[in-house]
Amino acid sequence: MHGTTMSYFDLYDSPHGQILLVASDAGLSGVYFDGQKYFPETPADWKRDARHAPLKQAKRELAEYFVGKRKRFEVALSPEGTPFQRSVWNAIATVGFGNTIAYGELAQRAGCPGSARAAGAATRRNPISIIVPCHRILGSNGSLTGYAGGLERKRALLALEGVGRDLLSAA
Repeated sequence: MHGTTMSYFDLYDSPHGQILLVASDAGLSGVYFDGQKYFPETPADWKRDARHAPLKQAKRELAEYFVGKRKRFEVALSPEGTPFQRSVWNAIATVGFGNTIAYGELAQRAGCPGSARAAGAATRRNPISIIVPCHRILGSNGSLTGYAGGLERKRALLALEGVGRDLLSAA
C-alpha cells in the first residue's frame, strides 16, 4: 500500500520565524522555515494535529534546543528522498552540536569521496532543518555558502551553538 501514508503537520514559532513540522506515522519527515526554498505546499489531505507524537516531541526538542538545553535530537526521523540523498542526510546527522565540516568531508562520510557538489545538492534538499543540521556544513574555505532557510538563519543557528564568531562575521 505505497503512497497511502498519512501526513500530519503543525506549526512551531521559533526565535527565527515560524516553522512547519511534518510527520508520518513513522516519524518526522519535514522541518521547514517559513519562506525557505523547497517549502512544501500543504496538501488538503494533511491533518493538523498538535498531539501527533513525533510533532509533539519535535516541538519540545526544538524549544529545548533554542534555549540552549539540548544538543542532540532524539525524535524519530522519516525523510523522503533518494538513497543517495538519505545517505548524505544521515552523514549530516553525524556532525555534532557546535561542529562544522565542509562539503568534501560530508561526501566522504556519505561514502562518496570526491562528490562534494552532489553532496551539496543533496544537502540543499534536506527536508529536516536544524534536526538534520545542514547549517553545520560549510564551504571548503569555511564560508557559510547557501542555506535553504537563509544565511541569516544559518549564522544565527551556528552562533547559538557557539561556532566561532570570527568565522561567522567574515561570511
